[in-house]
Amino acid sequence: MTAFEANFDGLVGPTHNYAGLSFGNVASTSNEKSTSNPKLAAKQGLMKMKALHDLGFKQGVLAPHERPSVAHLRGLGFGGTDAEVVRKAAKEAPTILAACSSASTMWTANAATVSPSGDTADRRVHFTPANLNNKFHRSIEHPTTGRILKAMFADERHFAHHQALPAQMHFGDEGAANHTRFCAEYDAAGIEFFVFGQAAFDTRYPRPIKFPARQTLEASQAIARLHGLSLEQVVYAQQDPNTIDAGVFHNDVISVGNRNVLFHHQRSFLDQAAVLAELDRKLAAVGGQFVAVEVPEAAVSIDEAVKSYLFNSQLLSKPNGKMIIVVPEECRSMPRVWAYLESLVNSGGPIDEVKVFDLKQSMQNGGGPACLRLRVALSAAELAAVNPDVLMSDALFGSLNAWVDKHYRDRLMGEDLGDPQLLIECRTALDELTQILQLGSVYPFQLI
Repeated sequence: MTAFEANFDGLVGPTHNYAGLSFGNVASTSNEKSTSNPKLAAKQGLMKMKALHDLGFKQGVLAPHERPSVAHLRGLGFGGTDAEVVRKAAKEAPTILAACSSASTMWTANAATVSPSGDTADRRVHFTPANLNNKFHRSIEHPTTGRILKAMFADERHFAHHQALPAQMHFGDEGAANHTRFCAEYDAAGIEFFVFGQAAFDTRYPRPIKFPARQTLEASQAIARLHGLSLEQVVYAQQDPNTIDAGVFHNDVISVGNRNVLFHHQRSFLDQAAVLAELDRKLAAVGGQFVAVEVPEAAVSIDEAVKSYLFNSQLLSKPNGKMIIVVPEECRSMPRVWAYLESLVNSGGPIDEVKVFDLKQSMQNGGGPACLRLRVALSAAELAAVNPDVLMSDALFGSLNAWVDKHYRDRLMGEDLGDPQLLIECRTALDELTQILQLGSVYPFQLI
């Protein structure tokens, strides 16, 4: 192969906890105040990364962020030493401390939108960190995310980096969770598919009533412009507002695509038939043959899709042209969902194998296999230009497991976030991690 899709999974951070911060994400809010296990969460993620690496897929690691974010707590008026800042926040505003302590950067599908060089005007891979404006605890991520991405994809001959969009609701951007790409080959021209929840300036578009629509049409259009994408190679689609109100807070909870295949629910998009027809027409124009695998509501309901995270899966291309679908253990525990998956892999279609992973720690906080990874399509030359120390290997897997064992707690509750020692543990761990991954100084405490 001359081109690959590499998956860069978020490494779960030392402050992984269940604070129920993500309104609209049913799993997040329903597990609020549960006891978390940061060590197990990190190891579950590493096991998935290593298993896919062992199957021959290109796999990398995205580092977690410094938490709690003392800089943001200071910006909100908490003063004194770092330890005093944490103690004051725990006493006066524990909810704000929880938001500044979230390990939500594990969900790297939200880290950025990535356009491969086959689509962009300057033939470089383009990255735009997501502003994640809809949730405070996520809106503080993009500056550090941008520094980490630049440390991983540093060669300016191959990679271009943009600032996040304006941090305002009109340009609310949730990254690759609402973006996918269809192509015949990963380094060939493709069709970039942007899914939005609402239009900020045009009130003619319907909106959900119960839960927020996090991605705007205007944000998606801005990213397409920044990345130098041709209008004939872009498709915009609106997510069905009723599915958002049912708990489908991102498009990757109701559909997933890979190469020429879209695996999606019957109720994914408004005017779904027209969306699929446009994808078919535009992919054909660049040499691909679009295949839509639609799951009928009679087989899997929206509620079952949300609870199982069937569509928050990964589709991975095998050398024989068929695809593996990577799903969480919850899919196997739901009889109707598992029955559908068994029929899918035996149907003779493009998806002929299913892999199941136990990701309970992240699933309870509202993120499954697809949430944990950022996809980057790379030519062989571009892959060679990636920081090699972030690419999974037997040695890196061993180093990261030893690092987790050394630095992570196996039990964390909300009241533990007010312990200044947790901040020290997190900084010590991350300082060592930047040396393992050869990232340089990317964290605020390293930049002082």
